[in-house]
Amino acid sequence: MQILQTTDLKKYYGSGDTMVRALDGVNLSVEDGEFAAIVGTSGSGKSTLLHMLGGLDRPTSGKVFVEGKDIFSLGDDELTIFRRRKIGFVFQSYNLVPVLNVYENIVLPIELDGNRLDRGHIEHIIETLGLQEKKESLPSQLSGGQQQRVAIARALAAKPAIILADEPTGNLDSRTSLDVMGLLKVTSQQFSQTIVMITHNEEIAQMADRIIRIEDGRIAGDHNA
Repeated sequence: MQILQTTDLKKYYGSGDTMVRALDGVNLSVEDGEFAAIVGTSGSGKSTLLHMLGGLDRPTSGKVFVEGKDIFSLGDDELTIFRRRKIGFVFQSYNLVPVLNVYENIVLPIELDGNRLDRGHIEHIIETLGLQEKKESLPSQLSGGQQQRVAIARALAAKPAIILADEPTGNLDSRTSLDVMGLLKVTSQQFSQTIVMITHNEEIAQMADRIIRIEDGRIAGDHNA
């Protein structure tokens, strides 16, 4: 089953001779439970693509479907709600709320949506990510790797259709990066979670199931890792 699909996705900035084609006709599909890495150098278009996949920015033309829903057919308020319910994000900078403890950070998006907590599911995530002893800790009391684990737990908690990870190991040392990647792989398998990750790191990308290479706003390669 396809969870994510793009059709002729384009994002242009400027016009005439100064036009930048950040995305120039991207066609992509991701299956349920797949862990895909999008690899490219700085300026290749990978961050722009991730923002389009997550509905954080609107394309110049083309479509993005998540679970068969054309997300850009939604108004801004509808898209915000859809994103909160269907798309989990893991950012390089963690984006944790500093005054909330680990548990509160994990459940915050669910509470903002007014949904009932599946406490068994959340406890399973916390145990899988090794955060049992840190539930009452504030983000400032955690290492970078621990903060990223919390960000992953938060993304998983709402049972999204897809998780989008934006350079999730970018602020971590090499050993911690491998630990976090291992956890992403485990959560993909244990929770049958679809994950799309962007990275410039070839070694990190090899830990995904599939590697999609992007150059100059176009798909330049697509193969199993």
